Amino acid sequence: MLLMFIKAFVVGGLICVVGQLLIDITKLTPARILVTFVCLGVVLGGLGVYDYLIDFAGAGAAIPLTGFGYALAKGVKEAVAQQGFLGVLTGGLTACAGGITAAILSGLAVSMVARPKDK
Repeated sequence: MLLMFIKAFVVGGLICVVGQLLIDITKLTPARILVTFVCLGVVLGGLGVYDYLIDFAGAGAAIPLTGFGYALAKGVKEAVAQQGFLGVLTGGLTACAGGITAAILSGLAVSMVARPKDK
């Protein structure tokens, strides 16, 4: 049990370190780096490589944005197997609907409590 926590912490931390290094070393904007991470998760998930990382690190690989991309790719693969071509359009959102809903509701809750300020 403790080993799983350590593996999750190390893998999730390394993913975050890569993102921070990209911010510090390159001229990429944070938004482009986030999109790159999601696309990388989709590609690695589509190729079946990310499955091994999820099996090894659990939440340490599933929680970062690469994990969101992996969930999209996995949802599309499963939906295509069940529904055919229509699964290309519906699979990703169906697989990630719970996480997307939680993000929207969390944003709504924070917007009701916080006061916006001009920068």
